[in-house]
Amino acid sequence: MIAILGKKIGMTQLFDKAGDKVSVTVIEAGPCPVLAVRTKALQLGFGDIKEKSLSKPQAGYFKKLGIRPRAFVREVDTDAATQAKVGDEVKADIFACGDYVDVTGISKGKGFQGGMKRWHWGGGPATHGHTSHRRIGSIGSTTTPGRVWKGHHLPGHMGNDRVTTQNLMVVRVDAANNLLVLKGAVPGHNNSYCIIRKAKKKKAKK
Repeated sequence: MIAILGKKIGMTQLFDKAGDKVSVTVIEAGPCPVLAVRTKALQLGFGDIKEKSLSKPQAGYFKKLGIRPRAFVREVDTDAATQAKVGDEVKADIFACGDYVDVTGISKGKGFQGGMKRWHWGGGPATHGHTSHRRIGSIGSTTTPGRVWKGHHLPGHMGNDRVTTQNLMVVRVDAANNLLVLKGAVPGHNNSYCIIRKAKKKKAKK
């Protein structure tokens, strides 16, 4: 297995062997029952949910499988799909200290934001009678092109997007409590669901 579903618990700090302070994110990873086996993917479930909170088709799906209803259901790619069967559990111990992972989650929603916060604009002059400190300013010529290019960075809705943070190192694995401790920050608010996959661009430290 190269992926697991989980829930972001929050951030804290640890000290490495050199005595340096390291910011880490704690994730509750699994156990995730296998709900379905595809050709090159597995459907996993995570998190408990009351049956009354499900639609009738969803409740019937879990009842047919004989598995307790799960709040978060996603498919993850894997080369070992043919070796798994419905009801198997994927746990946090599929990763080890020194592994690198990519974490996908929904970023925090920040509502409507101006261009300086949303796109890191520099802003206008701050003194000498200027009044356009954080405003948009000129965004296009009146002659050529005579319009505003599509995709121009402007104020608008910020956050609440699907985001993947790559190459986070696994600092600690607590298999007994289904916890992964990752170096760095993970997208999303505390208690939000996420997908933890084996990193595509970086190999584990030996």
